[in-house]
Amino acid sequence: MAEHTRWHVPVRLEDVPETGLHLSLVATDEVRASLAAFAGLRDLPRLEAVIDVVRDGGGLRASGRVSATVGQSCVITLEPVETEIDEAFDVTFAPAGAAEAGASGKASDADDPPEAMVDGTVDVGALATEFLLLGIDSYPRKPGAVFDRPTEGMAGEGPFAALAKLRKQ
Repeated sequence: MAEHTRWHVPVRLEDVPETGLHLSLVATDEVRASLAAFAGLRDLPRLEAVIDVVRDGGGLRASGRVSATVGQSCVITLEPVETEIDEAFDVTFAPAGAAEAGASGKASDADDPPEAMVDGTVDVGALATEFLLLGIDSYPRKPGAVFDRPTEGMAGEGPFAALAKLRKQ
């Protein structure tokens, strides 16, 4: 994702107190417009995240929720559709060397390996953006919209009738 489209909220390891850090984030109009364009949305009128960041060994753990109102077009009627997104997340971050070691098999199969911190920093805005994008419905439908298969032109020999005639010759 290009830098200008990102929701950039860096949190440095040394800025997180032992008791943790609670963040309530609301994206600006500019960030929402940029993310809407990036994700191919009609609009993104609301984007918020509540994130708790705590120290986890030599790294950080970010958990919380991203919520948004997403404007799209119905895949059947092409009419505007607004959906609500509410995605929970819990991600562990480790210094670059430790994250690579965890990814190479030291973490249990049940756990995801830790993500790498960059220069002792975690971008919680980018994390919230990632989970926003995961929560967007790829095929939004307006309530009650049903795809009816066209019946006109279906009677007769079908679309391959001309090829069948050529084969007979």
